[in-house]
Amino acid sequence: MSLSEVDTLIFFFINRNLQNRLLDVAMPFITGNAFILILPFLLWFFYKDWKKACLVTVLGFASLSLSDWVSNILKHILERPRPCNILEDVHLLVGCTNSYSMPSNHAVNYFAFVTPFLILFKNRIRYALFLIAFLVAFSRIYIGVHYPSDSLVGGVLGIGLALSLIGFYYKVDERYKEKPYSTVLFVFLIVLSLFRIYYIQNGPLDLSPDEAHYWEWSRRLDLSYYSKGPMIAYLIHIGTMVFGDNVFGIRIMAVIFSALSSIIMYLLGKNIYDEQVGLFSAILIQIIPLFATFGIIFTIDSPLIFFWILSLFLFYLSINNSNLFLHSNDPPTPPLEKGGKGGFDSSPITHHPSLKWWILLGLSVGLGLLTKYTMVFFYICAFFFLLSQERSRLFTKGPYIALIISLLVFSPVILWNAEHNWVTLRHTAGQAHIAEGIKINMRSFLEFLGSQLGVITPLLFILMIVSLWNKRKQKGGNLFFWFSIPVIAFFLLKSLQGKVQANWALPGYITGILSVSTFSEKFYFRGRGKMILIATAVLLSVVVTAFAYYPSVLNLSVKKDPTSRLRGWKEIGAEVTKIYEEISKERPIFIFSDRYQVSSELAFYVKGHPFTYCINLGRRMNQYDLWPGFNNLLHHDAIFVRIDDTRLPEKVADAFARIDKRLFTVYDKNKKIRDYSIFLCYDFKGIKEEKPGTY
Repeated sequence: MSLSEVDTLIFFFINRNLQNRLLDVAMPFITGNAFILILPFLLWFFYKDWKKACLVTVLGFASLSLSDWVSNILKHILERPRPCNILEDVHLLVGCTNSYSMPSNHAVNYFAFVTPFLILFKNRIRYALFLIAFLVAFSRIYIGVHYPSDSLVGGVLGIGLALSLIGFYYKVDERYKEKPYSTVLFVFLIVLSLFRIYYIQNGPLDLSPDEAHYWEWSRRLDLSYYSKGPMIAYLIHIGTMVFGDNVFGIRIMAVIFSALSSIIMYLLGKNIYDEQVGLFSAILIQIIPLFATFGIIFTIDSPLIFFWILSLFLFYLSINNSNLFLHSNDPPTPPLEKGGKGGFDSSPITHHPSLKWWILLGLSVGLGLLTKYTMVFFYICAFFFLLSQERSRLFTKGPYIALIISLLVFSPVILWNAEHNWVTLRHTAGQAHIAEGIKINMRSFLEFLGSQLGVITPLLFILMIVSLWNKRKQKGGNLFFWFSIPVIAFFLLKSLQGKVQANWALPGYITGILSVSTFSEKFYFRGRGKMILIATAVLLSVVVTAFAYYPSVLNLSVKKDPTSRLRGWKEIGAEVTKIYEEISKERPIFIFSDRYQVSSELAFYVKGHPFTYCINLGRRMNQYDLWPGFNNLLHHDAIFVRIDDTRLPEKVADAFARIDKRLFTVYDKNKKIRDYSIFLCYDFKGIKEEKPGTY
């Protein structure tokens, strides 16, 4: 007799042979309401020792969350059907869902929750919680929805993960006594990263059009691309090579780079000021809406944040000519204004400076330029800082070595553009509205200013600006000022001429975060008032970020919900997949659109990830125009997709023998996200290709 047969035999013994009226009432109640039985025992623990009970309850819920997540992953790996869905004559007392059976989430969750109480409390009443967890696991078999092995594996998994978490807590507690600040950061980043991974796998957001387009780049690796450098494509290629062509494979890099950014931010703040400033800066950058977004959404800003902070840290080390960050056992660095060792020595250079930091700085800035061209502001900010405070350094070879190395790292982009008619320069000029000349547009200025108040939050934005201004003449604070205000001021002025995206000034806020984290501005209220002001600003950022992750709580309309552009792509991908698979059985077929966003999303969400195309119907240039088109696919059928309920362009109609239209609408909780016009095009006859007139 196989294990599966034994499992089924025990299942029917519990589910049918033990059947009686009392258990028929008790087991459904226990399976759905066991928390009511647990609650009195929890209250008793809090009555006996509320401090310890708080800790153990937190560990219990943490164990439950982790276990529930892991068990859901295992369910989809094992894909075991529930007994009530495949066995006959099951004594079923509740509804039988189509979710998988192994392991039992109820068993996992209850055993995970009660295990910390069983381990950390030393009284007999703790065994009552274990008994309740056992009854829950048993009830899942009795009511007919799980096999005995499902509950057994669930119980073992829940206990095992809870014990691992308890062991982790003991390790953290021990380390906290020696290194409290770095330990808090370590735990914070682990918890936040796990949440983000969970959110990526289970959250409501599809890939953004930019993410899908960069993923398209990663399938065609090159020295550079139409609008950006190659770094984002290389990073996505690495992620998908390891984890597959899925959302997780793309976005895991956002989680990694966000955590690394906080670690470097901590080291920077610690060395310039002290560990408290480093810790607060490292945490604050994770909860400001503008930066928190790029801990999940993987676009060029995620690695840009990292390379900017890393370059800033290496620039600091280059100026200081010191290995401060290696001396982890040194006492906390005194504030700069008090003459601490973290300050900049503006006296004439009398020692032999090390060039290794300048070399590493050049590599870091170069990699940043390969990520986003906004990194060029690092040159400008560094020059202004050196000119204002470290002028003598301009007459040393270090800065110029860094400059040359950064340009060498960036040189593939230059070579690629030389071969492609300098399309990136043309595109950047178009984005900057250079052809429009000098003009004043107060609407775009107010829109940009309002966007900054939104993505930073108003109170923090004001505190940053005031803090940076007050510190402009202080040692160290001068660094904060020159690596922030020029960037923010440039884009504020630029917004007077034309539209500026909310994230373009992002690098300018990094030293603003460090500046706010010092808590030393004379402008702030003294004592408790200062703390209340800072706490309010931080709390507001947390709230805004939380709503950004879960906008459905606000019940916003589709037009007012900025995340709506990240929904509806999976659904249109599934719809096009059905049509694609049906037609491809008889004739070869390809997919195209007139917008790169749609073409990229379809390439990702259509089953099999087919290569897609983007036709030019009067739009500006994009990366698809540099790749081979579909003009050689004569006599193929095609699927042409456009956003909204729209007519078929005449140019497309003339290129096919026959065309049918279908309208597909995507809804999210009865709210229409968008309409898609799907045109089924038969027998491609060829089309005259036109080069885009704008960039």
